Amino acid sequence: MANTAQARKRARQALKRRAHNRSLRSRLRTAIKSVRQALATGDKQQALAAFQASQGVIDSMAGKGIIHKNAAARYKSRLMARIKALG
Repeated sequence: MANTAQARKRARQALKRRAHNRSLRSRLRTAIKSVRQALATGDKQQALAAFQASQGVIDSMAGKGIIHKNAAARYKSRLMARIKALG
C-alpha cells in the first residue's frame, strides 16, 4: 500500500483513470459489436449505417489513446471489407 501522501493521491488518480478508460473501451467495443451484428443480418445498408456511426467512436478512442491509431485503422478497414463483401 502507498505510504506517502503523493503515492496515495497517485493511487486514487489511477483508480479514477482506470474506471474512465474502461468505460471508453466498453463504448468502443459496443460500437464495433453493433456493426458486426448488422453484418450478421446481411443487410448492407444497415451495416453501412452502423459503420458510419461507429467510425467516429473508433477515431475518438484512437485520439484519446485508448487504442493505437493503427489498431483503429485496422478495425475500420476490416469492417469495411466485410461490408463490401456483402455484395
